[in-house]
Amino acid sequence: MTISKESYKNVNYCLRCGSKMGIFTDRENKLRCKCTNCGWTFYKNPIPAAACVIFNEKNELLVIKRKFEPKAGEWALPSGYIEIDQSPEDAAIVEMKEETGLVGEVDMFIDYKPNPSPLYEMVISFGFLMRVVGGKLQAGDDAAEARFVALDNLPEICFASHRYFIEEAKKKIF
Repeated sequence: MTISKESYKNVNYCLRCGSKMGIFTDRENKLRCKCTNCGWTFYKNPIPAAACVIFNEKNELLVIKRKFEPKAGEWALPSGYIEIDQSPEDAAIVEMKEETGLVGEVDMFIDYKPNPSPLYEMVISFGFLMRVVGGKLQAGDDAAEARFVALDNLPEICFASHRYFIEEAKKKIF
């Protein structure tokens, strides 16, 4: 994917001084959005996210129905964007609790996967196999529903990265 002027269509004013932004080619020959007054550069970077693969004792997978966009009403793994003060592992633990009511620990890093995003152009998701250590299953936060489902009866999972993490987790533990 190459950054184009289209990538900066909504970057109009500098976050530092409020002046107009312009699009320039930098020393690496890449398009960058730069403040025409103070010179501050806006870098278009991917957004990091964490996703949780959680199995119960029957080897059923925990899935959530998304409450909000992107992909509201569709099925996914418990997941969310990584906050500035979180590691990917911390984000996985927090998202698991917020969306499912379950307290978890990271059992294993599965892999990472970049994917196009309708909101942020590119998201890099980090997948973790999680172990339940407490809590009570209940949909919360961004989840309209949360339930364990047999692998041979999974609903369509809306994010390609989540489908990838499920397949990779199955290879590692089954």
